[in-house]
Amino acid sequence: MATVKKAACPLNCWDSCGFLVTVENDKVVKVDGDPTHPITQGKICGRGRMLETRANSPERLLHPLKKENGRFVQISWEKALDEIAAKLQEIKEKYGTTAVMHSHDYANNGILKNLDQRFFNCYGGVTELYGSLCWGSGIEAQKWDFGNAWSHEPNDIYNSKNIVIWGRNVSRTNMHFYEKLLEAKKQGAKLYVIDPIYNATAKIADEYISIKPGMDGLLAAGIMKEMLRLGLEDRRFIEQYSYGFPDLLSLLNKTSLEEISKMTEVPSEIMTKLAYLYADKPTATYMGLGLQRYKNGGNTIRLIDALVAVSGNIGVAGGGANYANLQVGQNFAFDELTAVNKRTAHRQFSIMKQAECVLEVVDPAIKMIIVTCGNPVTQVPDSAVVEKAFSSVETLVVIEQYMTDTAKLADYVLPTTTAFEEDDFYYSSMYHHYVNYGPKLAEAPGEAKSDLWIWKQLAKRLGFEQDFNFSREDWLKMTLKPLEKHGITLEIFKAHTTMELPVHKIPWQDYQFPTPSGKYEFTSLIGQSKGKSGLLTLAVPDESKWSNSKRAEKYPYSLLTIHPLRSNHSQNYPILKGKVKLKVEIAPNIAEQLGLNDGDAVRVWNDRGEVKGQVSILLKAHPNTINIDEGIWKRYGGSVNNLTSSQESDNGLGSTLYDCLVNLEKSND
Repeated sequence: MATVKKAACPLNCWDSCGFLVTVENDKVVKVDGDPTHPITQGKICGRGRMLETRANSPERLLHPLKKENGRFVQISWEKALDEIAAKLQEIKEKYGTTAVMHSHDYANNGILKNLDQRFFNCYGGVTELYGSLCWGSGIEAQKWDFGNAWSHEPNDIYNSKNIVIWGRNVSRTNMHFYEKLLEAKKQGAKLYVIDPIYNATAKIADEYISIKPGMDGLLAAGIMKEMLRLGLEDRRFIEQYSYGFPDLLSLLNKTSLEEISKMTEVPSEIMTKLAYLYADKPTATYMGLGLQRYKNGGNTIRLIDALVAVSGNIGVAGGGANYANLQVGQNFAFDELTAVNKRTAHRQFSIMKQAECVLEVVDPAIKMIIVTCGNPVTQVPDSAVVEKAFSSVETLVVIEQYMTDTAKLADYVLPTTTAFEEDDFYYSSMYHHYVNYGPKLAEAPGEAKSDLWIWKQLAKRLGFEQDFNFSREDWLKMTLKPLEKHGITLEIFKAHTTMELPVHKIPWQDYQFPTPSGKYEFTSLIGQSKGKSGLLTLAVPDESKWSNSKRAEKYPYSLLTIHPLRSNHSQNYPILKGKVKLKVEIAPNIAEQLGLNDGDAVRVWNDRGEVKGQVSILLKAHPNTINIDEGIWKRYGGSVNNLTSSQESDNGLGSTLYDCLVNLEKSND
């Protein structure tokens, strides 16, 4: 008999939806939206619906595998765990625990997925990764400016007179926000979209502003110049609640509006119009993650933050520099959960440069890599180097549900559960402030085991079982300890399934900022404490004609690698119906220059690598812009990260995935 139960989407995306899941004969057979969820209200995307297919696909890994003589053979859990534990113990004794690297990303956002960190800390401390492929530059930037990265709650958009969506295609990545944009427009708000690609969000805008990729910070500088020239700035905020404004003023005086217009390829009259728009408060700014995936990425977010500050749109209903909402995750007891105090050794590699570090580091060299919640061979930039590095170590262990490009390189592949086969809490630090409880709905097929079970078994073999001697319910209670004073307990959580967290719905209303100065900082004292100047600059992308003219002549096109519509990063490609093809989306001017038509086979390349795919001509895009969706596996023609750079952003905590020039030609394939 079929039953319908409330559940939660585990995917690490903006919306963090509530589910109604149909279970029949101990099997998930259908996933729908929960109409009672306060934000997602019964509507979910195709990626969420495909979680049923992901749980039941015949391609799913069901047994532990070991590579012998270049081929995978099925082995028992006992044998796999015994051998992995023995290798971990040997490495610890011979080389020290930092000879093990933990490669981890955030493909799914269950709170208990962080218990992998507890395991490695209790083991003694390993080589961990810092930074983020996704949003790290912007997070660090807003911490420099505000002291933290907080956003307005979703319904505050109805207080906005004007809304600027800057480099964020919410129709693809944040569907419930897209619906709120439509409603806000009905209520009279004006919508402006700034983006190199004329996307579905731009189609509903009152005005679309096309910009050269990576030049968004300069555009913000141009708007500020016009605000100051016209006397539209908020002098009260600047004089009473900010620090370092004279440094910003000095920077803006170093260039002209005409020069900014030339570099951004945005007409100066548009900047004048936007200056009036930002002064016509309240104006809300919603930034995308692509803006900061450049060498100048942190500075870009900081310049847009500065524009919001200069215009007086901070701490007011309907305003805000909305990028991330870390206050959601900051409600939980992660330090206790991950047992940071247990480690006695520690080493860090940049997530962007993890491959180079594996190949180069000594004292100790990396002997083992354990991969959780990620597919780095596909997702980490400069794929050829990543594959070389992950193939070079003595032992590679991958905990996975599918035979990904990374899993194919492994010595051991351990099959793990899906979200429907374990219970956890799920939330998003990017949009709303509600947390969802996802109960266990079905038993895992075959011999698939939860990550937690794997860590507990390895801990037992390595002598620290007591650090994992908790039930799953105990772990969940542990995470909620800081919320008990607000009356939020596990029992209440389970009864309601969705809980609203105590957050600042309109951040910085009191103009008290957790910065060293206690003010908004145009010149960052936090940045200075980290050895940087803390000053805003007029920086441009590393790969552009303004910083490397010879490279721009050889590779004349800007490559974007946006999130795919039908897959959460690389996760869904093996379960998509129909033949998956690598689609090369190009601006109309490129098609005209090269005589290309829809469906033509093309080769895209630079000095890091190449990919081949089929042309799709964009309806409208900034000249010389190309997009290839990220996440496509090697067997389907990927990864696009064959082309991207492993360089770090200006503040060292983000990727430069969009800071990428390429060439393109028609292919005979």
